[in-house]
Amino acid sequence: MTKSIAILSQIRQRRAAMPKPEPENSLLLRLLVQALVIVGIVATDVAGETFGTEESVSVWAVPLSIVGAVWSWYRRRERNIPTKFGIALGMLAALAYFLWRLREEFNDTRLVLAGLLIHLQVLHSFDLPRRKDLGYSIAIGLILLGVAATVSQTMAFAPLLLVFLALALPVLVLDYRSRLGLKPLKIKNQNLKTKDSPFFNFKFLIVNFIVILALGLTIFAFLPRLPGYQLRTFPISSPIEFTGSFDGRNVVNPGYRNRGRNNQNERGGTGSGGRNVEDGPGELDPTFYYGFNTKINQNLRGQLEPAVVMRVRSQAEGFWRVLGFDRYTGQGWEISRNDKTFKVDRPWWSYRFYIPSLPTANRTKEVIQSYTIVSDLPNLIPAMAQAEELYFPTQQVAVDTEGGLRSPPQVGLPAGVTYSVVSNVPFRDRTRLGKASTKYPKTIQQYYLQVPPQIQEKVRKLTEEILANKNKVAKDSKPLTSAYEKALYLTQYLKQHPNYKLQKDPPFLAEGEDLVAAFLFGYKNSPPGEKITGGYPDHFSTVLTIMLRSIGIPARLVGGFGSGEFNPFTGFYVVRNTDAYLITEVYFPKYGWFAFDPIPGHPLFPPSVEEDQTFSVLKQFWQWVAGWLPSPVSNFLSHVLGGAITWIMRAIGYFLALFAQGWIGLFTGLAMAIALAFCFWFAWDRWRVCHYRRGLEKLPPMESIYRQMLDILAVKGYRKHPSQTPLEYARTSRQHHDIEWGDGIDEISQAYVRWRYGGESPNIEQLRRRLQDLKKQILAASKKMD
Repeated sequence: MTKSIAILSQIRQRRAAMPKPEPENSLLLRLLVQALVIVGIVATDVAGETFGTEESVSVWAVPLSIVGAVWSWYRRRERNIPTKFGIALGMLAALAYFLWRLREEFNDTRLVLAGLLIHLQVLHSFDLPRRKDLGYSIAIGLILLGVAATVSQTMAFAPLLLVFLALALPVLVLDYRSRLGLKPLKIKNQNLKTKDSPFFNFKFLIVNFIVILALGLTIFAFLPRLPGYQLRTFPISSPIEFTGSFDGRNVVNPGYRNRGRNNQNERGGTGSGGRNVEDGPGELDPTFYYGFNTKINQNLRGQLEPAVVMRVRSQAEGFWRVLGFDRYTGQGWEISRNDKTFKVDRPWWSYRFYIPSLPTANRTKEVIQSYTIVSDLPNLIPAMAQAEELYFPTQQVAVDTEGGLRSPPQVGLPAGVTYSVVSNVPFRDRTRLGKASTKYPKTIQQYYLQVPPQIQEKVRKLTEEILANKNKVAKDSKPLTSAYEKALYLTQYLKQHPNYKLQKDPPFLAEGEDLVAAFLFGYKNSPPGEKITGGYPDHFSTVLTIMLRSIGIPARLVGGFGSGEFNPFTGFYVVRNTDAYLITEVYFPKYGWFAFDPIPGHPLFPPSVEEDQTFSVLKQFWQWVAGWLPSPVSNFLSHVLGGAITWIMRAIGYFLALFAQGWIGLFTGLAMAIALAFCFWFAWDRWRVCHYRRGLEKLPPMESIYRQMLDILAVKGYRKHPSQTPLEYARTSRQHHDIEWGDGIDEISQAYVRWRYGGESPNIEQLRRRLQDLKKQILAASKKMD
């Protein structure tokens, strides 16, 4: 026992004899580090969209971290043993809370980990005696900002990123000077030369801020957007539990009026007091798109009020498909086999649903999308075509006969939900589709060739006349024989024909009047003496679908969202309710369904995987910039930059293709790579020489001669140390060089000192000759050594 006490006593004595750690006494550095931490905490809140809500972390973390930083400043010279024990207990509590939250947010742990870091930083702020401890705080602030960058979906994060960068620059300067043990910075005031200001060179910091920002934006814009996710863990909300049975037939669209229990069970849809009615003329609900329901009415009039409904991150721009319709009712559409909707379960250990899909002989490409719902939507799950995997937070989802995905009606698609989809999107190969068979399966003919008998002959006759007249207008063109070419031509025809225009407020359909007939031949409710044709954008898609069906080409109507507005800074497509519209899908045996868009102002096909997405960020960024430029300027730059980028991409493609052409291609590619590398090196070397010469020309003659001498000697390994004066360097040189070298170095150095500090005018011509002699002597010595 006595021996143990003696050992403990020795330990105490040694610890007491140890010098205390040197505290960091720079108050300015501490203030800036604390500001960095606050920005990181607030950025996490803003990016997670919890700022100002009950879940906000900043409300308590920012004040507590400030209190801790003040406490740490006044206690920086003390050992603070009780404080350290308190911090250790607090860290254990933070770990327990983290593990508890991790159980609920196991799939996406980014914000949970950020919460743990914030707890640790608040505790850590109560004990920051040394510069190293401040360094830990800087690292935590940077990590929090990085987490916020991966979570953020809006531009609200951008100002905080700029503030963080503006604070980080002086923090790095102060931290580096503290490491070197230097005194605080002082800069000369140009207006008052006799006074010094112990602060920063703001001009230096501002220039560096602008350079870093410009360089970062350039790298971001030109960074290739390569396809493929290396990890199969996608963003998904925490599990959503619901009570009651899941009837996959029901669709809840708040824009439709509540029809009552009996009608609801019969048709498989529900409403909640909206303006839309399923039959007859009515007013359009301004919030919820009418086209997302098991039965839609196209005799509604009005406009949607724009509102953001979701944000999408996708590997490719696309049409976010929601649902399809197979039965035309004369004034709208419905899903005839809604009762055959089936449910899909996922395993308890995974969020992944496997969605059945039709096989295709076409080439496909995997496209991963992540959706974040901003405003409440019907319980219909948007996804790109041919969804094969769905990562959704409920235990069950439903799939209808038209490939639409549905969540439980009790859950819907509420604001804040995040889910992911993996789609195998088919490529649109015009040659293959043009040769597709016209022998359609019976199930396809049964459901996708339906046309009301009262208009069938009239629409068929008009459609065939349109296709026949195509050959008369363009005599040299080949006759349209394939279903694909017919669909393509009819799509263009509806877009461009002057008789079929977009109507802002077309007349209501009379009772029993057919929409397609009214669109093509005139509305019965047209004003006297006036014939109104055309209609709303969605009416164009309905007309195209029925025209194709009338000539025996299977087609269906599909509703969804356009890609929306791409934000190049966040990487998300911002989708509004006004981006929703209807398009036509046409069936091709062995290849499946392909979309055609007859709406004027839209492209012929929705965006898909046919376009190269590698530099889509650069493309979208340029479109955003061009929107601010005058049209002549943007057109000129688009032509020039577009041509340059196209040429560069073709050159890269040709170069990479060489390596796939056997041994000859391999050696040719390697030879070209070596030649290009030499050309780049030679250009860089010439640029350095020219830049060096221009720099010498700007210097005074004496300084130019002295600088050339130092550069020549530095190349030979005799570099001048920054702490050496010119005369000290000249004296040292005599110990390493022969007399002739030493005399030349000494003469030029003496002349430089007299000119620099004595104001004497040197003999420039003589010194230049002396410099040339020195060059020759060094060159001769080098040859002799070789």
